[in-house]
Amino acid sequence: MTTNNGTLPFDPSTLSDYLGGVLPGSGPVALEQIAGGHSNPTYFLDFGGERYVLRKQPPGKLLPSAHAIDREFRVINALAGSGVPVPATPHYCEDREVIGTPFYIMERLDGRVFHNNSLPELSPADRGALFEAMNDTLAKLHSVDIEAVGLSDYGRHGGFFDRQIARWTKQYEAGKTREIEEIPQLAAWLADNKPSDDETTLVHGDYRLGNLIIHPTKPEVLGVLDWELSTLGHPLSDLGYNLMPWTNLAEEYHGLGDRDLDALGIPSRAAYAARYFENRGLPLDDSPFYTAFAYFRLAVIFEGIVARAAQGVGSAEGIDHLSRVWARHGLELAGD
Repeated sequence: MTTNNGTLPFDPSTLSDYLGGVLPGSGPVALEQIAGGHSNPTYFLDFGGERYVLRKQPPGKLLPSAHAIDREFRVINALAGSGVPVPATPHYCEDREVIGTPFYIMERLDGRVFHNNSLPELSPADRGALFEAMNDTLAKLHSVDIEAVGLSDYGRHGGFFDRQIARWTKQYEAGKTREIEEIPQLAAWLADNKPSDDETTLVHGDYRLGNLIIHPTKPEVLGVLDWELSTLGHPLSDLGYNLMPWTNLAEEYHGLGDRDLDALGIPSRAAYAARYFENRGLPLDDSPFYTAFAYFRLAVIFEGIVARAAQGVGSAEGIDHLSRVWARHGLELAGD
């Protein structure tokens, strides 16, 4: 958290004047950029004696579907009162004249964020309880009546994995700068092993421990954040993604694949998955397809980072091997 009013890419006084007309209170704003705001810059905001979070589009020319701040605001706002914990979202601004891009204001939740899946700060009992809470929250998300909350047109219905496999395959082929033979191998396996059911629910797209705000002292989820990739899709795409830490090694973004889960108090992959299906009242589906798909998508994303780095945009230092690692994990799950 580094930014102060002197280095903001917009005029805070203009923002203050604007907020005085849409939020309670008045006076100057205090802003502090949050490190790890991902692709949409995010700030702690103090205004009128209240504490908020401001999330905005990045500056510059953007791809048509990228950085969809309006969709983030829409889904969080729609989920209020649904049972899925989300912050309140008191205002959305589409006027670029205020700070240069559209933005929205949401409630600031006081809690903890954990990025290490082994949760070294917690006791074994609290670790297990927190994994249960993460699981329960995902099941609630997938149980939301999308028509009742006004999200039935938030994405396409049906055919999710067909579209996704085709999309990510095309993206890999269009942008590749080297051959990662495991990626097309995994794509071929996925195309041949798609699930027969075609359920459509709200999906988060990046559901993981690090995108949850946890109660300051209790293993409870206070809020699900970072809805940038949310859409309508197959719910088990979220579960498969959420299950990747059980395969990842500790050196691969704090994975659990080489950790003693019993000693940590963390449920096994099978137990965690079983709890999800129990929570949703569904029969167990232990197919490796969903996590293999998550690895395929991640492999293509990381290979895109490598391709952009080769063009002088950004850096792939220290991660250029991971696209192959992710694809291999997917193939191992698939049994190939």
